[in-house]
Amino acid sequence: VPKKLVTTVSGCADDALAGLVACNPGLRMLQGHRVVLRNDLPAIHGRVALLSGGGSGHEPAHAGYVGKGMLTGVVAGTVFASPSVGSVLAAIRAVTQAGAAGVLLIVKNYTGDRLNFGMALERARAEGADVRMVVVGDDCAFTTLGKAGRRGICGTVLIHKIAGALAEAGASLDEIEKKVMAAAKVMGTLGLSLSPCSIPGSKPSFQLAEDEMELGLGIHGEAGVRRMKVLPADKAVETMLKHMTDPSNASRLSLTPGSSVVLVVNNLGGLSCLELGIVAGAAVRCLENRGICIARALVGSFMTALEMAGVSLTLMLVDEELVKLIDAKTTAMAWPNLLAGPATTRREEVPAPVEGPRKTQDETGIGPGTARVQRVLERVCSTLLDMQDKLNELDRGAGDGDCGHTHARAAQAIREWMNSQPPPAAPAQLLSALADVVLEQMGGSSGVLYGLFLTAAARSLHGRSDSLAWADAMDAGIEAMQRYGGAAPGDRTMLDSLFAAAQALHSLRSPGANLLQVLEAAVQSAEAAAEATRHMEAGAGRASYIRSSRLEQPDPGAVAVAAVLGAVLE
Repeated sequence: VPKKLVTTVSGCADDALAGLVACNPGLRMLQGHRVVLRNDLPAIHGRVALLSGGGSGHEPAHAGYVGKGMLTGVVAGTVFASPSVGSVLAAIRAVTQAGAAGVLLIVKNYTGDRLNFGMALERARAEGADVRMVVVGDDCAFTTLGKAGRRGICGTVLIHKIAGALAEAGASLDEIEKKVMAAAKVMGTLGLSLSPCSIPGSKPSFQLAEDEMELGLGIHGEAGVRRMKVLPADKAVETMLKHMTDPSNASRLSLTPGSSVVLVVNNLGGLSCLELGIVAGAAVRCLENRGICIARALVGSFMTALEMAGVSLTLMLVDEELVKLIDAKTTAMAWPNLLAGPATTRREEVPAPVEGPRKTQDETGIGPGTARVQRVLERVCSTLLDMQDKLNELDRGAGDGDCGHTHARAAQAIREWMNSQPPPAAPAQLLSALADVVLEQMGGSSGVLYGLFLTAAARSLHGRSDSLAWADAMDAGIEAMQRYGGAAPGDRTMLDSLFAAAQALHSLRSPGANLLQVLEAAVQSAEAAAEATRHMEAGAGRASYIRSSRLEQPDPGAVAVAAVLGAVLE
């Protein structure tokens, strides 16, 4: 049985509603019933009250749509089960006694919901209440229609919104019923899922193989109409829209080029928001290619099926009046607070800022010749490329195993840069140019850290090239890395090797220091420091989140830095 974060299986529907009401000052529970009402019931005096509801497990539906400008109240059943007749009747009585000018029940087309809401409606009418019921069936899954008709799924939320805006504007029960029924006729929804869902305490409702997706499933974990191999998002969306509008599909939605629609991209509960954004973009593109105008697009979790990793697309054909009703203000917490306007993939981009002219300091004649620079850089590049697999292997213990790839990317980029133009010989310009290359091409936090180091080091070398200037540059680079990266020596990072080498370079400040001996000592210190990270506990970077007992290897960043210094100072 899949894990669930509930307090008790039997109390999960009540607990979820209680949590929603606790956090939302606009909602109240109806005593003794699983019914949520607006907290300002007196405000509906003389207006039409709107009630909806159904099983729990579809959150934020239905209680998330209670508020001014949407529903007056909702009646909830247990997970995936219709609410009781008694609770529906209690909700009707509560709004009638608050002075409502009629009650409209908005019900999804399921037998249980129709029966329980219908029975309550008959009893309320017998008590003299003016109650009507609209049954929503927006599912486009079934190509031949059985007796049960189309299921009511996510499109119902648009009906809540349209009815709510009309009621808020003071429309009569007749008018609301008529307009809502007309809107429901020009609307279609289709679901697609990568996984089933499971009711708390139960096994999943159906099984899907690793490489399968299910088309046309409902919101109660029922299997769909077609099982197929997993498709990329854009192809999956095309398949969905094709099925929804297929002329041979009895439950199709007729879409003609030039039509205006409201699009709802609904997360069925367990899809990541990243995937949802990809699907939304694909849906807009696909509709645009068909010549459809997307007057509004809503993207989010509107009517879910517990943790089902899937998505549903809803399309409603709209005119100006319907769009105005969709745009009308509401306090319902689950309705998105969006800027009104059409959806399009052809939005104009903000032009990229123009980079100011660079101060080119002409410092030719200082520092090593171009040929020597090329030789050293080539040594660095081949060293890093040769170490790629070793660094990846070291990184697997604590990181994401890509340290070698990242350094190899930098090496390739430096090689390409050298082939495209001779590197500047002046040290400050050389390091600045290298900083640009690694920042653009290397990626990862190491790219930024090297970029910081080289940029700060370059500043110390303006107009200087003596060995002391290089020792100062090393210190300046390390200081910048520490300031922004947050690591200190001993934290098991690339800084350990750099710091050790910098300490060794400090002896260049003593009179009569032997340059070659100091450089050799710097490389040896860096290599020893890299090896010493094997026994350190990570204090910064991604590895710091991993228990130190698992890190028996030296830090890959420190090893890479030691190798680079070795290649430079060889």
